[in-house]
Amino acid sequence: MQALDLLLNRVSVGRLLEPAPDAAQRELMFRAALRAPDHGQLRPWRFITVGGEARARLGELFAEAQAQDPASKPEALDKARAMPLRAPLLVVVVARIAEHPKVPQEEQLLSAGCAAHSLLLATQALGFGAIWRTGALAQHPHVLAGLGLEAGEKIVGFLYVGSFEGERRNPPALQPLDFVSAWQG
Repeated sequence: MQALDLLLNRVSVGRLLEPAPDAAQRELMFRAALRAPDHGQLRPWRFITVGGEARARLGELFAEAQAQDPASKPEALDKARAMPLRAPLLVVVVARIAEHPKVPQEEQLLSAGCAAHSLLLATQALGFGAIWRTGALAQHPHVLAGLGLEAGEKIVGFLYVGSFEGERRNPPALQPLDFVSAWQG
């Protein structure tokens, strides 16, 4: 797949099935992610893969976090349990934010976001589908602790990865002029 074709046609795929990328394909995906822009070469990211039975355990972790809200209803707990089962592989993208005299924390967070985007692009280039999700559980202290995040780490997103059914949908046609302006000084 040509790079511009990939960039112009990337879409999120919500319905994901087995198989997930194999070990060699995953290595390529992570190699692509590690090429993200990285001022200061801080490598402000890491990745946690969740597959197989670990997805159900992640669902239990999500349900435990959801249950901490006294207003949670049983159907919300069931929904939280089922979330990780929507794809055969999840990749938790973690930003590792550090104090640095020349690299602002926001830039480190954006770098981790670029790594996530590169991972999505590599996934599609290999013929798989993916979708980037976050939500309140991505910031919940119980989830962060359960996944082993340390001080200064944040979840950038949960990338759901797998094979997709049927034809990939077409991305909406956006006009660059609607988003670009020239500054005249």
